[in-house]
Amino acid sequence: MTTTTATAEAAERTVRKNSPGAARGPRRTGRIRRIGLPYLLLLPALVLELLVHLVPMVIGIVMSFKELTQFYIRDWGTAPWSGLDNYKVSVDFDAPVGKALLDSFFVTVTFTLLSVGLCWLIGTAAAIYMQGTFRGRGLLRALFLIPYALPVYTAVITWVFMFQHDNGLVNHVLHDQLHLTDKPSFWLIGDNSFIALLTVSVWKGWPFAFLIVMAGLQNIPQELYEAAALDGAGMWQQIRRITLPSLRPVNQVLVLVLFLWTFNDFNTPYVLFGKTAPEAADLISVHIYQASFVTWNFGTGSAMSVLLLLFLLVVTGVYLLLTSRGRKTADV
Repeated sequence: MTTTTATAEAAERTVRKNSPGAARGPRRTGRIRRIGLPYLLLLPALVLELLVHLVPMVIGIVMSFKELTQFYIRDWGTAPWSGLDNYKVSVDFDAPVGKALLDSFFVTVTFTLLSVGLCWLIGTAAAIYMQGTFRGRGLLRALFLIPYALPVYTAVITWVFMFQHDNGLVNHVLHDQLHLTDKPSFWLIGDNSFIALLTVSVWKGWPFAFLIVMAGLQNIPQELYEAAALDGAGMWQQIRRITLPSLRPVNQVLVLVLFLWTFNDFNTPYVLFGKTAPEAADLISVHIYQASFVTWNFGTGSAMSVLLLLFLLVVTGVYLLLTSRGRKTADV
């Protein structure tokens, strides 16, 4: 009797094991686990991203619709709603607040275009030069990347000392050594502050362009240059006909990243000039900071931040649309 029962149970297990449904079940479970594991691993980063970026952004948007001043700073949720008043004040270019914001916007646009253009030009030239083989190339590459590797505060504070009026290195070289100026210049105030800000921005930004372009150059086949040289093409023709067209996808991403980083740059002007930047170097990031934390009008400052976000989104969307159309045209 016992032997018969055991035989029947073994036969039943064999039938279940060989049935299609039984085989499909473990396979489906394993497939679900394999598919869900990457999302499970990304979950902590996604949660932190929401907490660090998305939640403050939503709170900032809500604050832009409130009359949030120093009187409500201890409990900002009780601040009265102001609707679109903060936005109206920000875009009223005939009033002092709107006019100052517009002037800061034009300064930021000029600064960004010059900084991005110079960073790309210097980085591309250095990357092309580094494609050749010569003694000490590895050491020179490492030296080129030092400005990018240094912490921002350390690098900018060093430039602050170099731009000092009395004993700064810049005035010592330009005035005492080269005699290019009649008297030592003030670099951290007045109109020269724009030149100082642009110099620091390009100095610490071009190594990033150099690194990206140098990586892109590795994907260009050397046979193209050899064939062009056999056909009589010079160095400038090779750069124009081979290098720059091949780097177009890399440059499209590089220019966009540099633009966003430079337009939003806060650390460089803040460390270079302090809480109140000179009018010639009044970038919009510092201007919004002053509107929020110096005048204690967080509602207006939040509205300016939202307007800045919308502007960058529009510029990014238009840029991606134009570059994608250009890429499709080139492919055709």
